[in-house]
Amino acid sequence: MTRREQQELIDQGLLLPLMEAFYTIQGEGYHKGTAAYFVRIGGCDVGCHWCDVKESWLAEIHPPTSTETIVKDALAYSDTIVVTGGEPLTWDMGPLTSQMKSAGAKTHIETSGAYPLSGTWDWICLSPKKMKLPKDEIYKVANELKVIVYNKDDLRFAEEQATQVNDNCILYLQPEWSKRDKVMPMIVDYVMKHPKWKVSLQTHKYLNIP
Repeated sequence: MTRREQQELIDQGLLLPLMEAFYTIQGEGYHKGTAAYFVRIGGCDVGCHWCDVKESWLAEIHPPTSTETIVKDALAYSDTIVVTGGEPLTWDMGPLTSQMKSAGAKTHIETSGAYPLSGTWDWICLSPKKMKLPKDEIYKVANELKVIVYNKDDLRFAEEQATQVNDNCILYLQPEWSKRDKVMPMIVDYVMKHPKWKVSLQTHKYLNIP
């Protein structure tokens, strides 16, 4: 396959830069504690300074992998498939989710919403970032809003984002891992005063699993 042919398949969403894929327990948000197969797609230009998977940022270093292979490998483990990144919406998610749905899988995505929404999803976790805000369209369909709290201003940002999501969207505040000891008391106090919010923890890190 020539580089041009490969790029055409990438542009069509038939090849995706796969960083890693693994079967584990969902550690965050609404589905925490649930067994799921995670597909981490490379490529992200949002640039969170506290990102714990900066190796996902450069798409070029991750092998272009066929959606058929990704789906086949996933279904050997679970019918709940979580697509994360990086920023998966950098790419066309249509072919991947179409194949997942055809096989009867439940499709979940974790995204900043910074790129147009593509694909068919059973669950959308929107985790907005200040440096590259979500597209308007995703607020209407997000199932959960998960705001990472690094400092006090993130609470202001969280409220700003909460005004834009749909009425059924579940609201979460999650401490940034490296600052958890500092911000956790602030989050607990805030949620007790503003009970529309819930606390999300990265339980997989406490459990020492991927």
